[in-house]
Amino acid sequence: MSTTWPTRIPYSRPTPAPIAVDGTAIANLGHSHHVHACEALLQKHSGGAQVLMTPSCTAALEMTSLALALGPEDEVILPSFTFVTTASAFALRGAKLKFVDIDPVTLNIDIEAACNAITPATKAIVVVHYAGVACDLSRLQAALTGSGIIIIEDAAQGIGASYHGQPLGSIGHFGCLSFHHTKNIHAGGEGGALMVRDGNWANAMEIVQEKGTDRSRFLRGEVDKYTWQKLSSSYVMADIQGMILLPQLRNISTLTNRRLSLWNTYRNNLQPLTTLGIRLPEIPPECAHNGHIFHLRLPTGDLRDRALAELRRHNIEATSHYVPLHSTPAGLRYGVFCGNDRHTTDSASRLIRLPIFDELTIDEQNYICEMTTRICDQLLAGRSGTTKLEPRDPPMADSQARL
Repeated sequence: MSTTWPTRIPYSRPTPAPIAVDGTAIANLGHSHHVHACEALLQKHSGGAQVLMTPSCTAALEMTSLALALGPEDEVILPSFTFVTTASAFALRGAKLKFVDIDPVTLNIDIEAACNAITPATKAIVVVHYAGVACDLSRLQAALTGSGIIIIEDAAQGIGASYHGQPLGSIGHFGCLSFHHTKNIHAGGEGGALMVRDGNWANAMEIVQEKGTDRSRFLRGEVDKYTWQKLSSSYVMADIQGMILLPQLRNISTLTNRRLSLWNTYRNNLQPLTTLGIRLPEIPPECAHNGHIFHLRLPTGDLRDRALAELRRHNIEATSHYVPLHSTPAGLRYGVFCGNDRHTTDSASRLIRLPIFDELTIDEQNYICEMTTRICDQLLAGRSGTTKLEPRDPPMADSQARL
C-alpha cells in the first residue's frame, strides 16, 4: 500500500550542539568567558568590526535604534518583506517606518525604491539579506555617499555568508546577526550579535548594551566606577548562550558546507520544475550564500496554498514565509508603503520553504524532492479542481544516511 512518510518531517530542527555543563562551568558563568570567546571569533570572522553579543537579533536591532536616538521626527526605510522586529525595533522609538518593495530575484530590498523613499527626515535604511543572500550593498553605499544616512544590515539569516568576499553584517555601519534556534547555528533558543564597523560608535554601543552605563570601561579599568550615562536597557548575552554557541562558531565552515550540500541537492533535483513556471532561488555571482533557506515560488497564490496543503498531508512540514508588514495592523499604524508594491505581496503569496536542517537525511530529502515534484506536476497539469495525490512507498524511515 502506498503511504506517506511515517513521521512528520519538520521544517527546521536546531543544529546539534552538545555541551558539558558541570559545577565549574556554572560557577564561571558570571565571567562571560564563552561570550567573550564568541565575540573574538566573530571579530576575526568580520575582519575587525567591533562585536557585541546580544540576547537576540531583535536586541541588536533595538540597540541601533537607541544609539541613533531616533524619535517621531525621524524616518527609517526598510523592506516590507521581513520579520516583524526589523520594523518594531525602530517603531518602539517613535520613528516613522517607510516600507518599500523588494527585488524579484533575491527578495531583498529594491535599492531604487529605497532611494526614491529618502527625504530630509531619513536617518537610516535597513537592508535584509533574505535567505543569507546579500542585497546590492555596493549600489546602496554609492547612492548614499555624503548623505549621512546610516545603513543597518539585518543579517539575521547571514552567518557564514558574504558579499564580494566580505561577511554579511560587517559591511554597513551596523550589522545584526541572529542565533535563534531556527538559524544555521544557534545559542540554545535565542541569541544575537551586533557588529559595529565604524569605531566612532564603539563607546556609544557599549553604553547602550550595558543598561545605559559605562560598565564596559569600568571592567577594562578605564574608570574607577561606572555610572548611568543615558537611557537604555540590558542587551548582554548570557554566558550559557555563549557556551552553546561557541563550538558551532568554531565549526562554522563545516556546518555551512553541510547546509549548502542540502541546498544544492534541492536545486539539482528540483531544477526541472522551472519548465512549469516555478521559480527557484537565484544567487547573484557576487554573493556567497549559506544555504539557510530553499524556497520555491509557484505561478499563483492559489497553487501555492494547494501545494502546501498536499505537502503537509504527506508529512512534509513545508511553510510559507513573511506576511508583508505594510499589510498588517501594526504596519498600517506605524508605517506607510512608498512607491508601487510590484513584487512584495505577489512573491509572499507564492512562496514555499522546504525543510532544511543539519540532520535532514538522504532518504528524507529524496522523499521531499519526489513529493514536491509529483505535487507540482499534477497541480500544474490540472489547474482546475482539487488534486489529491498518493505517494509511492518511501524508503525506510529509520535510515540515518546523511548527505
